[in-house]
Amino acid sequence: MEVSCGQTGRNFSLKYRVAGVEKQLALGSYPAVTLTAARKARDAAKLQKSEGVDPIQARQVEKLKASVGSGDTLAAAASDWLERGKPNWSDSHFVRESRNITKDLMPYLGRRIIGTIKPIELLAVIQKVEERGALDVAHRVLITAHGIWCHAVATGRAERDITPDIKKALKPHIRENLPAITDPVKFGELLRASEAYNGGPVVRAALKLVPILFQRPGNIRTMRWADLDLDTALWSIPSDDMKRTKAEKINGQAHVVPLPRQAVAILRDLQKVTGDREWVFPGLRDWRKPMSEAGVSAALNAMGYKDIHTWHGYRATGRTILRQVLKYPADVIEAQLAHIGQITHGGAYDRTTHLEDRTSMLQVWADYLDKLAKGADVIPFKAATS
Repeated sequence: MEVSCGQTGRNFSLKYRVAGVEKQLALGSYPAVTLTAARKARDAAKLQKSEGVDPIQARQVEKLKASVGSGDTLAAAASDWLERGKPNWSDSHFVRESRNITKDLMPYLGRRIIGTIKPIELLAVIQKVEERGALDVAHRVLITAHGIWCHAVATGRAERDITPDIKKALKPHIRENLPAITDPVKFGELLRASEAYNGGPVVRAALKLVPILFQRPGNIRTMRWADLDLDTALWSIPSDDMKRTKAEKINGQAHVVPLPRQAVAILRDLQKVTGDREWVFPGLRDWRKPMSEAGVSAALNAMGYKDIHTWHGYRATGRTILRQVLKYPADVIEAQLAHIGQITHGGAYDRTTHLEDRTSMLQVWADYLDKLAKGADVIPFKAATS
């Protein structure tokens, strides 16, 4: 150990060599650091050196670790990960990740040093989720854990991500498609049942409009009169309301949906009932809120279509029949489903909306649905080339 004198007192340091290069590790200044303390620091540094660790580099790593987080426990790493991810996530994604952590990870592993947690320990925790029958949730909790561990590795809290070790040990979960009718004849039966449904005007209007536009249930039920222009027959769904990441919501365009004549007529009739309110489809119990997703689902169940067709299933119906029967190009159909632009691999560079093509396609589609509803023999025809 070397002692040098300066204006403020004696400075303790240790000289050593790494790969032939001389280095000097500062151990502190007297009297803030006593000779005994300096000797202990020197001995610790020598031990690191004997184990192949550069003491100066080790100190720098410790400083970096202290600057990027507030603790080494799983709880601290998870909290840091959530806060860093929040600006780029949608609100619903943040809530889902937070729930996975607080409900399924924190009670068992929250106080543990994340770098000491073994794969089998994490597996045991996720298997508790499987035991309650929530296989899909179990896989999502693993994805959440993967994000936390990657962040822990990046911030020096853990040596490696242990989540791949247990991925194949989880019970397989096969995601089933939501029930949807894609046979034109059977879909015509559903349209007639919807026409005969003896419910309130709001749900009845939704049952008529959904198959024509086949947008996401969340967008249909939160449709605002302010976003509709019935004179130009257009519905502009704000980017904030679309299923997108936070960055895509901020930078994205509104999703413009053409309104066929039939859709405009349905909306004008409903405007007489709910036109003085914010929501086109207000809630039954509280008109200040939009209709709940249970509204249309309950109607479908009441008509005998439980496990046969769902609200979200109208999207599969539109996509399938328009492509297989009416022969419309896939990219035009996907544009109507809002599966292009900021949402698919085209990213910010693909801003094609196919509005003119979709306007024509939806009018043909609405006319086709009218024929199905009447039980007419609809002969498939080639309305467009792919």
